[in-house]
Amino acid sequence: MTPVAQSLPPDLVLLTGAHQSPSDGMCVMEAVAFVAGEPWSDSPACACPVVSTFLRSWNDAITDDVHRTELLAPLVVRLVDSKSSKAVEQRRADMALDWLCRVQTPAWLDLSPALSSHAAALRGLAPLTSAARLSSAQPALSAAREASAAARDAARDAARDAARDAAWDAAWAAARDAARAAAWAAARDAAWDAAWAAAWDAARAAARDAARAAARDGLQPTVRRLEQSALLLVDRMLAITPETTDAEYDALCDWERRD
Repeated sequence: MTPVAQSLPPDLVLLTGAHQSPSDGMCVMEAVAFVAGEPWSDSPACACPVVSTFLRSWNDAITDDVHRTELLAPLVVRLVDSKSSKAVEQRRADMALDWLCRVQTPAWLDLSPALSSHAAALRGLAPLTSAARLSSAQPALSAAREASAAARDAARDAARDAARDAAWDAAWAAARDAARAAAWAAARDAAWDAAWAAAWDAARAAARDAARAAARDGLQPTVRRLEQSALLLVDRMLAITPETTDAEYDALCDWERRD
């Protein structure tokens, strides 16, 4: 196991982007390399590449340094020695896609009353942990995409800036990148691409439609809930081990469960 070689600086503030050295600042994954005593990098060898991709993307999408540090600094030590087998990486990536489709997308659909039935349909899907389940989820994902596109087209220009200012896509982009980080089996490619495209379009359109009628502060409760859910996603990705059974994996994808 990789030991924790040194503690984080007590005055640590996590910053966006890559840095030349610790004296220039550090992002969350550079902080992992720092405490592990590895060569300076934002891709430490001791950390799971899927979770690392998630956290690099999320780190850079959060606009406030203090908030970023509060959210992500507690994860740094936990990322040391999180690297595992390719099978574990695949499951963690599958989990990120599942979260995109069944948690992140419905959260934005809920903000538009006309799309709430699609939110419920996506939440009601079985965990998207196999190619077969991804394929069976396509009708619900496609229906959400089509309904959201109609709402988006009606509000495209008015919503664009508000949706961007609300930073609704911070955790979304992170999960997207993490879901793509593992080497996907050929049989899964088509189903994954279709699910991703449908979920992306639906959530983005729903967020813009919601932003048309809501000020930035009105969207913050959803952003904050998704941030906490994203932390739960990281926690459950890290809980996956080579010994995790299929039943245990499905249970970890029960995002509504309260421990």
